[in-house]
Formats: sequence, structure tokens, C-alpha cells
Amino acid sequence: MTPNKSVRVRIAPSPTGFLHIGTARTALFNWLYAKQQGGSFILRIEDTDLERSDEKFTQDIIENLKWLGLEWSEGPIRQTDRLDLYEKYITQLLAEKRAYYCFCSKEDLEAERQAMLAQGMAPKYSGRCRTLKDTEKKLAAGESHVIRFHSPNNTAKFTDMIRGEISFDLSLMGDFAIAKDPRVPLYNFAVVVDDFEMQISHVIRGEDHIPNTPKQIVLQEALGFPRPHYAHLPLILDSDRSKMSKRFSATSIVEYRKEGYLPEALFNFMALLGWHPKDNKEILTTEEILKVFDLKRIQKGGAVFNKEKLNWLNAHYLRAMEEDDLLKKINEIQPIPKGLTKKQLSKVLSMAKERMNRLTDFQAESAFYFELPNYDAALLAWKNSTAEITKQKLILTKELLVNITKKEFEKPDLEKSLMPFAEKEGRGDVLWPLRAALSGLKASPGPFEILDVLGKEESLRRIDIAISKL
Repeated sequence: MTPNKSVRVRIAPSPTGFLHIGTARTALFNWLYAKQQGGSFILRIEDTDLERSDEKFTQDIIENLKWLGLEWSEGPIRQTDRLDLYEKYITQLLAEKRAYYCFCSKEDLEAERQAMLAQGMAPKYSGRCRTLKDTEKKLAAGESHVIRFHSPNNTAKFTDMIRGEISFDLSLMGDFAIAKDPRVPLYNFAVVVDDFEMQISHVIRGEDHIPNTPKQIVLQEALGFPRPHYAHLPLILDSDRSKMSKRFSATSIVEYRKEGYLPEALFNFMALLGWHPKDNKEILTTEEILKVFDLKRIQKGGAVFNKEKLNWLNAHYLRAMEEDDLLKKINEIQPIPKGLTKKQLSKVLSMAKERMNRLTDFQAESAFYFELPNYDAALLAWKNSTAEITKQKLILTKELLVNITKKEFEKPDLEKSLMPFAEKEGRGDVLWPLRAALSGLKASPGPFEILDVLGKEESLRRIDIAISKL
């Protein structure tokens, strides 16, 4: 791969909430493109919304991008450190009469909007403050205002790397606000200045930003800035194809972490949200994705978020982990109870991970090994068997287990000793109550696996509890 230093992309989240799965997916695609082209991936924190921005969200963004492995080459760069820069360009537009102060109230703007709608017109600002003569007087008096850009009435066109040519009739847009004052820029203006000053070559972002693109293009032209290449990614949709919401799935990366998903699985899963390789392979390492990723293969339609697929991928990565690493990860999410030896814990993990989709599943799959849950005596009976028959079978089973040495108390020897008895007396009548007595659960691993883990002393103790219940 020949490094292309002219390729510079960015992820620019606002610290007004936790890092969202949609923003993380956008960051991933930018990171992949930059890595693939040998270019730069820049982290920019768009924190000019002082009322809603919070440092805790900035730290969440930084921490979770790192957790996903999306390390940036420059940044984090904060917009609030660049106010002098925005003021310079806003002052330039004001001096050139390309921008002006607008003192219209919210009530005036709403009345104007309703009047246009009543006439069947697309609502837009009329531009009535363009020709004000007493601007300085109003500013001196401290009247509420914004700064608007005098928008042209022609057509703006751009070629999207995913969607092809897109055009907008600018006459429908009207003069839009670009700042609250020269040192408080609004989104579209700050983005244009930052992308120019940071020499951003490619803007890869969600399709919800398509309506912002014509505003940014006319600002670029007014300021004499070059136009970056644009690529607008499909939105992520819930399973019912509605816009993604918490109704179906967690939306922040921190929530997925708490639920026990691995960064490798989430990385793999997000890469397939709107893109897929030519061979449709679904389990891909980071290196494999980097080799085959292609912006041209990104779909235009919405990308459906399939939680079952995420669980399947996560289960794959869990099972592929080394035992010590997996135990460490589990312990970080939910501390593992004390009480089992390392050998016992190893046996529990080998069984539990075959049924686990997430790290948090370990506790549900293994809790009964650490502490026998309270259960109803009715659980012990196999189908229509009676309490008396069940009790008798458990007593006879216990007698067999008592005669097995601790050294032989492992699955192969246990099966060898108990299975002839189970075949003679009825598998269900022997093995069901034994398994239920050992686990206290309706569904669990088989009795021989549990006996193997618990050992002789604890197994006999639990069987005695079952007998006493009957």
C-alpha cells in the first residue's frame, strides 16, 4: 500500500451524549478508509453547543473509540479552542456583505413560515434583515440576533462517492443562520472552517447530513475553500426497518460493553452495517476487513441492525478466546464468585462458553455451581413419576456415588458406574432427579458434567438436600 498523505478524514462527534453506535460505525468507516489509503484519521470534538456539551461525554467518546481500536492520528481537537478562527471568517463574510445580522424574533419567523405554507410555498427566511440600516444601533442595545448567510439562488451539485450525483435548488433554502455571534458559530459554518483548516479530503458521514451539504458547499465557495469528496452512509435501522431506537437495541457503545460484548465482535458487526465483501464472508478480522473494504460496495439503503447476528458473532469471538483471557474479561464485567478451584472453574467455563453469547451470560450459566438455588421439590420428579419413586432412585444413586473414590469422581468413571443402573431403572427416573438435585434448575448441563465439577463431597450434600425435600 502506497501511503497517500493527502487523504485526510475525520470523525466529529458532539459531546452531548454517549458515543452512539451510529457515530461509532461512521468512525469505523473513516478509520478503515484512512488506513487503507495510508492517510490520516482525525478526531474532532464539536463542542460549541456549550449548554448541552459535557466533558464526561467527551471522555466517553475518547475511551470507547480506543476500546474499539479506532485510534486517531491527530486530535482530539476541540472546537472551543478555535473560536478566534471562526471569528476571523465570520468577520470576513460580514465585511464582504455575504453575511448579515438578523434580529427577527422566533414569533416573527414562525408567522413568516406559516404564511408561506398557507400559500403552498416552501418555507424559508425572506431575507428582510439584509437591508437593515440600524444594525449597529441594535447590536449596541443588546438586541437578540443571529448571523445569516446570504445564500445564492442557483443550483448546488456534488458527486457522492456512494450515491452518485446529487443536486439542490438553492432558491428553496433561503438565508440560513451560521452563528449566534462572531465567536459562537453554528454547526454548518464551524464544519466548513474546520474541514478547510484541517485539510480534510473526504467527508464520510451518515445520510442524515445530506441536507447540510448544499449549505456547506455555498459557504466553501463564498470563502474560497476547496470542496472535499463526500460519501454519505446509509442509516442504521432497527429490525422493523424503523430508525434505530432504544426500543429494540441499546444505542451507546458503553451499553454494549456493559452487556458483555467484545470490541472485536462489535468491530466486525459494525463493518457489515451497510457494507459487505464480495464473498459475503461474515466473520472477518480487522486485517481481513482492511484488505477488502471498499467504499463503492457500501449500500444506499438502510442497514438493518440484527441483534441475533451480533450475538452470534460475539459468541464466536468468546469461544475463540484463551481461557485466562476470557476469565479476565468476564471478571471485569461481573466479578466471578469465590468457592471453586482453578480446575473446577476451567471445567465450568468450558461448558458455559458453548452456551454464552455475551460475557454477562457466564453468571446465568454458572451461578448454580457456586450456590445451589432454592427450588421446589416437584422439580425433582421425572414426568409422571411420584415423589416416593424419585426419593428411592436418589437414595440408590447416592449409594453408588458413595462407593466411588474422589480420584474416580470424573465424568468417564461416573458414567461407567451409573449408566448401567440408569439403563436398568429407567434413564429419566434416575438421571432427571439427579441433575435437578445437583443444579436446582429445570435446564442445565447433564448430571455427569455437574458431578465432575462439584466433586464428591458437594454432590452428595446436594443429593441429601433433595432427599430431604422429598
